[in-house]
Amino acid sequence: MLKVNNALVAAHDVTLKAGGRVILDRVNLAVRPGEIVTIIGPNGAGKSTLVKVLLGLLPATSGRIEKSQNLRVGYVPQRFPLAMNVPLSVRRLMTLTLTAPEIDIAAALAETGVAHLIDARVTDLSGGELQRVLLARALLRKPQLLVLDEPVQAVDFHGEVKLYELISAIRKSHGCGILMVSHDLHMVMAESDHVVCLNAHVCCEGGPTAVQKDPEFAKLFGPAAARMIAAYTHHHDHDHESHGHHDHNHDHHHGHDHGHKH
Repeated sequence: MLKVNNALVAAHDVTLKAGGRVILDRVNLAVRPGEIVTIIGPNGAGKSTLVKVLLGLLPATSGRIEKSQNLRVGYVPQRFPLAMNVPLSVRRLMTLTLTAPEIDIAAALAETGVAHLIDARVTDLSGGELQRVLLARALLRKPQLLVLDEPVQAVDFHGEVKLYELISAIRKSHGCGILMVSHDLHMVMAESDHVVCLNAHVCCEGGPTAVQKDPEFAKLFGPAAARMIAAYTHHHDHDHESHGHHDHNHDHHHGHDHGHKH
């Protein structure tokens, strides 16, 4: 099997079977430095499972994973296990699995816009605040690869737009590769370099424009999603700086998006 040039992490014909079911079927995928790769697909498509296999948290049944040597990974899982009865401060959460100087903790929280919450109790945070803290925690590792599984869940619409802007800024300032799992199709299309539609196997992949025109994409998400994204992408390209109108456009389509979510 050929190596993928310059890849931080790559999957080669990765298959995972469990309980008589094929969860992942000969999946190929690569993330390079400075690149945003997004995995989209319906519930049960194997998206989170693929992330775990790529990170070495789950073994594949066949195929192989290639990683660059001594790869530093920052990971924000879809569900962060928090014991709700344990009073945990943001400062403590930041250093649960990593020792870091106070100045680095403060800087990471400042970068994600939540420096003021360093002494807050984690259980008191809103969904958006928790996601920003977990993102800061991942940045503490000075990652070459940032892995974000549904980073805008439990976030209101305005917070969602801001989180995607932050993720895009992190890619530019850190130069890291970003692997993201998402249901938020219009946002994904706007910011990703490469989109992978997964439904156990890779149904279609490519740049945002190619994917949104692919009949397999329309099959997975419905023709309305493809039309919505085409309109959004066109608008986004022409009106990227006009935040008022830009946000309104997201808002207009947001209800439709959640139709595909559940």
